[in-house]
Amino acid sequence: MDPFKNLCTVGFLARFSYALARNPVLPLFALFLGAGPEAIGLAVGISTVTGIFFKLPAGALSDVVGRRRTMLAGLVVFGVMPFAYLFIESYSALVIVRFLHGLATAIYGPVAMAVVADVAGARKGELLSWFSSVGIIGTLLGAPIGGFILDTGANGGPVMWQFRLVFALSSLAGVAAMILGFRTLGIEEKVEHGLGFGARLAKFREGIREVLSDKRIVTASSMEGVQNMTMGALEAFLPVYAVKVAGLSEFQAGLLWGAQIVVTMFSKPLMGRVSDSRGRRPLIVAGLALCAFSFAAVPFMGGFWTLLAASLVFGLGEALVTSSSAAMVADLCRERHFGSAMGAFGTIFDVGHASGPILAGLLVGWMGYRVSFPLMAAVLFAAIPLFLKYVPQEDCHAPLDRHAGC
Repeated sequence: MDPFKNLCTVGFLARFSYALARNPVLPLFALFLGAGPEAIGLAVGISTVTGIFFKLPAGALSDVVGRRRTMLAGLVVFGVMPFAYLFIESYSALVIVRFLHGLATAIYGPVAMAVVADVAGARKGELLSWFSSVGIIGTLLGAPIGGFILDTGANGGPVMWQFRLVFALSSLAGVAAMILGFRTLGIEEKVEHGLGFGARLAKFREGIREVLSDKRIVTASSMEGVQNMTMGALEAFLPVYAVKVAGLSEFQAGLLWGAQIVVTMFSKPLMGRVSDSRGRRPLIVAGLALCAFSFAAVPFMGGFWTLLAASLVFGLGEALVTSSSAAMVADLCRERHFGSAMGAFGTIFDVGHASGPILAGLLVGWMGYRVSFPLMAAVLFAAIPLFLKYVPQEDCHAPLDRHAGC
């Protein structure tokens, strides 16, 4: 297989392994260990905190020591950490393991995206979107399989052996991803040889400084960050609104969320190809607008079909934004800093995703759905003129001079 297909296969197995240990297994395991609602939220969210702190350094490190070495380090975490769940018997141990398991996606995610950007050439939007969609498929398969195992043969809720069976399956998938990665990810490295530790450390700092000082890269990354803020809020509160306010069943609430993910997954490769040929700015602007309109409309919908329509529109808007933003960041950056750029992109992505449920929870508890959802949607509308100002059309495909930015 070519390098891109190898990356997709390894990425699918890694995401499948990670999803098995995450939803719905993780919150139910925390509950089984005696955790309350706030503690369950911490156990679920702590791996995102890992990403916020480590994605940027991991991406920058790959620019200095090489993508393959850094990716394989992430795959080792994917392969080893799931075994740690088999020995967990307390909530505090679960939080520690979750934090360390978050290193897997924090290290592997931005570096793998940098490799895709390396091999994609002019097809960055299309190939980054395919890579993301394959990861989503792994996530979609992992969640129901984990839930099925917990639901099999238990009266009064899952017991320890069922959790450990899921974690054992996650371990096998993680080891498969690690072995396949070591055997097939023989990418061509683009690093300078013969540099000492001091020179490599200076290049590491230089990469981070240049990427973070480029307003265009930070702004383009922030568009996916704010979009993910509403996505995180919808992930947490659409099921609650659908069941508690609109009076739908839990199954219908699940269909709403699943339909949104499916639309995003299938639309992204096509939208990525469109962004490669027609430009990325119009798609990002249209996607932000669609997400804002549909998100604001949710609390004014009372039936299944109207909520389904809002979910589908939000999913399409998400595909428009996410198929173009990562590719735009790669366009704006010099090739030697793809790792740093994807690390910064992933960090801002995680900040948005983590803040969405927290902000929505505070606002909904204070002002209710009909004020808080339009208020958060206003952030997306406000982001559009800032994006158009700081990422001019003429700069979209031109990295700045080395001394002027990334």
